[in-house]
Amino acid sequence: MTLAESSQKAALEPSDTLQLSDFFPYRLAMLNSSVSEVIAQLYSGRFDLSPQEWRVMAALGENAQMSAKEIAKFTSMEKMQVSRAISALKKSGLLCQKTDSNDRRFSSVSLSEQGKQIYLKIVPLVTARERYLLSVLTDEELQLFNQCVDRISQQAETLKQLG
Repeated sequence: MTLAESSQKAALEPSDTLQLSDFFPYRLAMLNSSVSEVIAQLYSGRFDLSPQEWRVMAALGENAQMSAKEIAKFTSMEKMQVSRAISALKKSGLLCQKTDSNDRRFSSVSLSEQGKQIYLKIVPLVTARERYLLSVLTDEELQLFNQCVDRISQQAETLKQLG
């Protein structure tokens, strides 16, 4: 490090530095990681599913039939993650794929009967874990939390549009 770099670094005021542990995006990422991990414990060990595979199954549990592109948009997953998850789920017999008879380039996937049965076993487990995590909040706090998440999400969408 040169003398100029050293004095420039020493000249940073505390107000110019970022306290990572207080930085909202960092805190949100840590919360996401922690919550995702405790939810994943339920479907990864017992059902041998990755988080991406579970997310695809959850999307299909809510929307009976979707294309890979629709799943990617619905779940905010990368196309490659969706493609890999779909391949693994088809290989495991948990998904069915149907090609559009009018446009053979377009296909959709849905849960197979086995996939539906596993999905129905996982849902009560993950919703119970969700209830436990949120049980530290009062009803009013939970309502406020949901409103805050919605407002921050809208603000983030606005910034995306602005570039």
